[in-house]
Amino acid sequence: MPRPELLSFEELSRVTDAFLNLGVEKVRLTGGEPLLRRDLPRLVESLAAKKGIRDLALTTNGLLLADMAAPLKAAGLHRITVSLDTLKPDRFREHTRRDDLPRVLAGIQSALDAGLPLKLDTVALRGTNDDELEDLLAFARERGAELRYIEYMDVGGATQWSMEKVVSRDEILARLTRRFGSIEPVREESSAPATRYRLGDGTVFGIIASTTAPFCATCDRCRVTADGHLFLCLYAKEGLDLRAQVRGGAADEEIGDMIARAWNLRDNAGAEDRLSLRERAPLAARRELEANPRLEMHKRGG
Repeated sequence: MPRPELLSFEELSRVTDAFLNLGVEKVRLTGGEPLLRRDLPRLVESLAAKKGIRDLALTTNGLLLADMAAPLKAAGLHRITVSLDTLKPDRFREHTRRDDLPRVLAGIQSALDAGLPLKLDTVALRGTNDDELEDLLAFARERGAELRYIEYMDVGGATQWSMEKVVSRDEILARLTRRFGSIEPVREESSAPATRYRLGDGTVFGIIASTTAPFCATCDRCRVTADGHLFLCLYAKEGLDLRAQVRGGAADEEIGDMIARAWNLRDNAGAEDRLSLRERAPLAARRELEANPRLEMHKRGG
């Protein structure tokens, strides 16, 4: 994106304040890839100083993390999530067109060395990495990280999606039980998207079953894109332009009122709506994505 289209750190701070004034307590920096943002630790430091934030997290692909983990921790970041879909270098190269798995693994180690609590996200995809599900959990367990499996979602950008490629929560649990033995659910009060489970040795992992068992009814998340558009659902086709308000002279209270009004009127249940379809196909074709890039999940913090 052209840099002038992005919210500045000061504008991001102001939008964050609007959410905090409405009662939001958790903030996550995601992408795209947030570590590409110049001087990111400065933004983290300004957010960490806000009294209303009790959980400040960041999600990254890990490529630039080795040099950034310590500065992010020093700036006040509470925890970090790294996307890791494979442990096989040839598979990583095939799907990313980069020979950079060692850099991701080095970033994971740097996060651990810096003392950042770590989660690993794995999208389970049949025919791609479903033969590694057990090994990925063993990898996380050895490092004291919490792995979260994510069912393959038919969101914007997933133009090759089909239900046949989805590895369901039930299948994941069955596979892990055969390898690791008994598994029990973790009993907790939480609105987090992952249902958490515990192995016999105490290892905890999560599964986000948003494709086969949507959690729309309890979802309490919304997303602001890098250019300031508010989306209330990963499947939403339209967003609210907060940047125009921030740069157009709207008072802080007006921005907060806009956000609250949109939230109170929301009727988004994208994953449930998709589940009810008789014939389920990708959310958006390539021509739609080209016409409206904000349909892409990674453009809205997925």
